[in-house]
Amino acid sequence: MFTIYDGFSNELSLQERYRLIQQAGFAGVVLWWGEDFGRIDYRSAPKLARQAGLFIENIHTPFEGINNLWLDNLDGNALTEHLLECLIDCGDFKIPVMVMHLSGGENPPAFNKLGLNRIKRIVEKAEQCGIKVALENTRKTEYLRFVLDQIDSPYLGFCYDSGHHKCRTPNDDLLFLYGSRLMSLHLHDNDGTDDEHRLPFDGKIDWSETMRKIAKTGYQGAIALEVANLGYEDLKVEEFLQETFERAKRLENLRRQIL
Repeated sequence: MFTIYDGFSNELSLQERYRLIQQAGFAGVVLWWGEDFGRIDYRSAPKLARQAGLFIENIHTPFEGINNLWLDNLDGNALTEHLLECLIDCGDFKIPVMVMHLSGGENPPAFNKLGLNRIKRIVEKAEQCGIKVALENTRKTEYLRFVLDQIDSPYLGFCYDSGHHKCRTPNDDLLFLYGSRLMSLHLHDNDGTDDEHRLPFDGKIDWSETMRKIAKTGYQGAIALEVANLGYEDLKVEEFLQETFERAKRLENLRRQIL
């Protein structure tokens, strides 16, 4: 099945986005869970998506200030409480997975016991709520390693972001390291220099190799595209979504060739 990040365009209302997403053939959506990008009404998204006939694969939590997770300050405490509230929201809205970052930028604070204990609280809450937490790869693979090596829970796993991998940590074999805990995908392309969120096959990612590695993990979840229509202004939104759906089918065909 195929899903798409609902922030691919901020030009349309949520209701219209979901209608067009379903019309293009997608089965579900990934929701941005916050008031960023003018999403004051983000809590209306689950109902609107389901009314359009879409299922909700997961939510993506905001990552502004995420480095406070590792700092002994009030912002770090508030961030932890907010992430716990997001888990409660997942339970209330019947959303099975919450995706989060562990760090931001080139010089985040060193990972430490304080941050680890905060994440343990989040995982304990996830276990209570029956919600999975997927940690996304960003610029610093060592944060993933630090947390996943020390917290062994079926409710804590890995969200593989192909674009971040290509332009941030191309030499780290993330799917080999963490594929056994793969819970979700963020598939998009770039030229290796910046996080452009292009359509797959419009950048320099070797998709045959990427889908081969995903297939070898045994991952059975959705092919989820986290693309943006920036740079595709020559296409109408409907055309962009139709083309995105075709690219998703090409990715799935590559995966099936391996299985």
